[in-house]
Amino acid sequence: MATKTQHFGPSSTFITLFLVLLLHIHYAKSDLKLNYYSESCPRAEEIIKEQVNKLYHKHGNTAVSWIRNLFHDCMVKSCDASILLDKTKEQTSEKTSQRNFGMRNFKYIETIKEALENECPNIVSCADIVALSARDGIVMLGGPQIEIKTGRWDSKDSYLAEVESFLPNHNDSMSLVLSRFNSVGVDTQGTVALLGAHTVGRVHCVNIVHRLYPTVDPTLDPDFANYLKTRCPSPQPDPKAVEYARNDHINPMVWDNLYYKNIMSNKGLLIVDQQLVSDPTTYPFVEKFAANNSYFNDQFAKSLIILSENNPLSGDQGEIRKVCRHVNK
Repeated sequence: MATKTQHFGPSSTFITLFLVLLLHIHYAKSDLKLNYYSESCPRAEEIIKEQVNKLYHKHGNTAVSWIRNLFHDCMVKSCDASILLDKTKEQTSEKTSQRNFGMRNFKYIETIKEALENECPNIVSCADIVALSARDGIVMLGGPQIEIKTGRWDSKDSYLAEVESFLPNHNDSMSLVLSRFNSVGVDTQGTVALLGAHTVGRVHCVNIVHRLYPTVDPTLDPDFANYLKTRCPSPQPDPKAVEYARNDHINPMVWDNLYYKNIMSNKGLLIVDQQLVSDPTTYPFVEKFAANNSYFNDQFAKSLIILSENNPLSGDQGEIRKVCRHVNK
């Protein structure tokens, strides 16, 4: 009997290529794992935690900077430490964007990187330092312990144009903010949880005064508006003067769910804070988080993990920078 020859048509070829693509996507995602450096640099996470602890007790506001670093880095293209790159002749730094206004303490990332380089040269990525310092900073402020995977690679490029066009701004519509977070895998409840990071830190007056002058935003509590005017007395504050108001003027450096209670009382600093209350799709979650701090922490942790794993680079796409502020030469 003649053996029947099997011929693969275009559809079979497509299926084969599709399966290969799926395997490639799975492989790229699986590059991130818990304790990625357990063999190559066993003390990596311990060193980062030690440095975060030391820097926190020396400069308490660094903990908030770590958290902001992760948000502003991971929302744009990838968690790849592109936000840390300085300006060069070839490209403009993401740090120059108004959407990254107020970002600071980048020099302390270099402090952590130097400690790691002394122990394990050319092993730990700056992108993982961003992720793990955020994780440890949250704990220093009293927040939840979050299991963050590692194995990220560092970008060789800055993405200023993408920052300008994609990174959510404090006065964007809630529908736009939700769509941006949804595009990186964070749902509505997760977005409300992640914005709960506003429970710590501060907001510069340049981002508040439009709610105070020439007339007070009617959605602001009048007494709170009067307090904000003492913090931001001029309708045209000097950015170099670093005038600001605390997100939570009662416990500004304590991680808790008071943020949600404040915005339910019309005491949010930013337009985006107020919109969480006025938007019917987000308000139910504001109520849940205001009523249950543990639930807030649980949902924040889940959502931060999703954000921190946004589109990780593979080895052939990135590098392990020796110095976080510029690419290797």
